[in-house]
Amino acid sequence: MAFALANVAVNKVTAISAGERQKRTVVISSVLGKSHLRRRGFLLSVSLALSVSSSSQNDSKTALMQKYLKKSEENKAKNDKERLQGYYKRNYKDYFEFIEGSIKAKTELSESEKGILDWLQSNK
Repeated sequence: MAFALANVAVNKVTAISAGERQKRTVVISSVLGKSHLRRRGFLLSVSLALSVSSSSQNDSKTALMQKYLKKSEENKAKNDKERLQGYYKRNYKDYFEFIEGSIKAKTELSESEKGILDWLQSNK
């Protein structure tokens, strides 16, 4: 029962001030509406100005990207070779040095063992 009475009291208060609230919202919305339109116009003009300047920047960025892309394609074979040599040095050097110990005792070497010794000489 207390809940129902509290609910009724709230409804009575809102019913009394409903007219005042409606007047206030009309006044507030008309004031905000004008400044809101000014703000939108300003933001629109700023965004248009930025888009015009950014389009010229995009052209220069595109030209720069094309230049770097061309340079990258020209150096692709060289970069791939360097990357592969770095991979070999990181992953095979320890193994080849281990194999080198057993190769030194041999008198006759196979082609792969000769290749390992040559690789170790060039990569020390």
